[in-house]
Amino acid sequence: MKNNFKFQNPTQLIFGKGTIAHLAQELPKNEKILVTYGGGSVKQNGVYEQVCRALQGFNYIEFWGIEPNPTVETLRKAIALGKQEKITYILAVGGGSVIDGTKLISAAIPYDGDAWDLVLKPSKIGKMVPFASVLTLPATGSEMNCGAVISNAEKKEKYAFYSSFPQFSILDPTVTFSLPDFQIACGIADTFIHVLEQYLTVTDESPLMDRWSEGIMQTLIELAPKIKADKTNYEMMAEFMLCATMALNGFTAMGVTEDWATHLIGHEITALHGITHGQTLAIVLQGTMQVMREQKKAKLLQFGERVFNILEGTEEQRIDKTIDACEQFFCAIGLVTKLHELNIGEETINTIKERFLSRGTRLGERGNIDGYVAEEILKKCL
Repeated sequence: MKNNFKFQNPTQLIFGKGTIAHLAQELPKNEKILVTYGGGSVKQNGVYEQVCRALQGFNYIEFWGIEPNPTVETLRKAIALGKQEKITYILAVGGGSVIDGTKLISAAIPYDGDAWDLVLKPSKIGKMVPFASVLTLPATGSEMNCGAVISNAEKKEKYAFYSSFPQFSILDPTVTFSLPDFQIACGIADTFIHVLEQYLTVTDESPLMDRWSEGIMQTLIELAPKIKADKTNYEMMAEFMLCATMALNGFTAMGVTEDWATHLIGHEITALHGITHGQTLAIVLQGTMQVMREQKKAKLLQFGERVFNILEGTEEQRIDKTIDACEQFFCAIGLVTKLHELNIGEETINTIKERFLSRGTRLGERGNIDGYVAEEILKKCL
């Protein structure tokens, strides 16, 4: 382990069948609770009924309508409700978008200004309303980290910000059985690339973190076809759910250099076109690996050997095979891997380049991915 680091994760995970009932014991008494939801799928899969049963006797109100890629416009309504009702605790029930949105609500209820200020400048965050979560869609890891991603629909912008961790998160794999196949595929891609963003940088920093990351990715590769064949297999969905949490709760990032260029380029595609986050990552990743292949050469070779068992050929051939193996993996789970398949072309690429240049954006483990390099990456994805 070459790099110094600090690590703390205060979130309690409550995992397994029937654990939503634990809300009755875990939520603090005598608080005014705001329960945040998405579009209503929890009413079809039984989650809403379980939550209501567990909340009997609690003083709570509900807020519905936090969308995928949560917008500050929607969240402002929840914040206004929280201020009006003097909310002192929040429970997020949904996927990563609901939990992400709840993190901003938590920070903005005590804040006097506009919530978007906190997204642009998280240093303005002061006191926060404590919150917890019931996870219904494995993907973002938001149930056990302090990060969130918030969109501004008016400005067509999307940014990450960091606030605080959920006090506890309940993960019952049975609630995932009714998820659409596309959402599961996007969740698998998001999880896989969360790990890669912390792994595919430099070698010889931490053998332990490397093996931990490789183990998660190998597990996802093994699980994906089984989940595609039967998404009601409890053991498989439980493993996937835990992979998604472990991929972005800080455990695989201890002491290692990180990248995140693929994610931040993908955010721009989502902001401009509303494309699901995991789908954008499946497209952008191949471009990142192609353009940055010399900088990432040693780790790409290690990745190919250890995760995809690519052992034959020259170094360049093995890197090509590794990139192709990733693309085939995403195709096999039902995602597209080219921009043209979503009718996205040069105009969008130019917009993203100009945005990065105007902001002075510098991405990647060496900070050498600017607007021009992002343009090159996206052109590889056409």
